[in-house]
Amino acid sequence: MAFLPSYGPSMPLNEPAFPELRLDAWRLALRPDLGGCVAGLWWHGHPVLRSTEPAALAEARRAASYPLVPYSNRIAEGRLPWQGRLHRLRLNVAGSPHPMHGVGFQRAWTVAHHAADTVDLVLTHQPDADWPFAFEARQRIVLSPGAVRFELSATHRGPDTAPMGLGWHPFFLRRPGSRLRAAVTGRWEMDERKLPSEHRPCAALDAAVDALDLDHCHTGWCGEAFLHDETFDLRLSASTRHLVVFTPPSRPDYAVEPVSHANNAFHRDDPLAHGLVALAEGDTASAWMQIDLLDARP
Repeated sequence: MAFLPSYGPSMPLNEPAFPELRLDAWRLALRPDLGGCVAGLWWHGHPVLRSTEPAALAEARRAASYPLVPYSNRIAEGRLPWQGRLHRLRLNVAGSPHPMHGVGFQRAWTVAHHAADTVDLVLTHQPDADWPFAFEARQRIVLSPGAVRFELSATHRGPDTAPMGLGWHPFFLRRPGSRLRAAVTGRWEMDERKLPSEHRPCAALDAAVDALDLDHCHTGWCGEAFLHDETFDLRLSASTRHLVVFTPPSRPDYAVEPVSHANNAFHRDDPLAHGLVALAEGDTASAWMQIDLLDARP
């Protein structure tokens, strides 16, 4: 993955507080200061993702999408075992007994480069109570006439080997006719603590969203998911092979999350066998996600 170099530790001069990307019928609004998140994504003014005007967005977890770095989902009770040492992580989401979704969504990112259809964001993390390893993360978001592409990388900046996981947490609107289709081969069942308990084979996903009640990580994902509703036909593709699907029946939206590793992979016998990677100093992990607009009926 080729990123433009960082242009320094602060926002470039004259950079708007809420930068936007625009191309043809697309509009994408950002909140770099709020977890480097996408506040909203619209096509001809119709929300493609759950969308909020950036000035009205109060937290990244209410955004259209936010980056997951250096891990996705939950780490049981904040206990991070790694190479013979147990690190204790601070809880970071109210009401959860487990830290969730890394640190990237709760930190301000720097705008390194901004053009009409492209933005590069940078986050430098120093070891703290939320994550004990230093890293530099970079995001690139690019609009094209038929798609939005997201690229994410993280480089380990500390002296020891560090674990790394990447992903995204996009939210889609639950509209009439909302349907999800994705080829997967397995699923981690969840216990009462919302932690994976048992891995089982499963059939491909192909159902109305209203018929699903999931908060599960799927394995053996083919790298493509198709989302249909009364307004849009979308293809979500990614370089990852795990897919978290979150479809709570009481909510007006649902999440389809490409991620690099299984939930709570740190607590498996071999975390690297479940998608985490080990980075030596200077090593980089990277991934990409893309949302293609296949058809629209605004």
